[in-house]
Amino acid sequence: MKDIKAIRGKFYIHSLIQEGEHEHQDFKFAVNDAAKIAHSISAFANNDGGRLLIGVKDNGNIAGIRSDEDIYVVEQAAQMYCQPPQRIEVTAFAVDGGAVVIRVEIPKSDVRPVMSKEADGRWSAYYRVKDENIVAHPVMVKAWRHKSGRKSAVFSLTEAEASLLSYLEEWGLTTLEDYMRGAHISRPMAEDIVVNLYSAGIIDFVYSGSEFKIVRSQTDSDAL
Repeated sequence: MKDIKAIRGKFYIHSLIQEGEHEHQDFKFAVNDAAKIAHSISAFANNDGGRLLIGVKDNGNIAGIRSDEDIYVVEQAAQMYCQPPQRIEVTAFAVDGGAVVIRVEIPKSDVRPVMSKEADGRWSAYYRVKDENIVAHPVMVKAWRHKSGRKSAVFSLTEAEASLLSYLEEWGLTTLEDYMRGAHISRPMAEDIVVNLYSAGIIDFVYSGSEFKIVRSQTDSDAL
């Protein structure tokens, strides 16, 4: 790893901190666990991208990084704890009293899901919701994989798929479990319907309250 020299950026970093943590920004005080950092990288990459500010406490106070080892841990998280490995951009900024804050830019991934390796060796996909990294619903992960391998084609709805759209017209949004019960179908059948409609751009997922729900896509008219 080559050394990164800090550039002056006191006012820039303070302006970012003023935004607080949100859908596209996360503060990290200590960077000593590549697996935990990979959660944030996965979450941002599976959403619309974002940035980490390393050396900043949750309350916005600047502590600065401890050493260049922090940069190494972040790079390790992106390359060894994310699948596929993620491209990140690391920039060091000199701020208050000689402290250095690292900005890590994480672009939206062209291919989802971006999986994050857990400490126990399992792989999970995360998604950024407000200021939290949420474990993605298994059906979301399945739908992302299906969509990434799907080739463009003329799409016509089956009767079962049309039933979900009718269900959404009546209820607005639904969980997979509520749809299964309301439509009186099995989980495998419900999952296949959701995956196919998501891959075609007809439905989408939103995080509502404390769980992911299914909604009609705003661009579904182009897909039909």
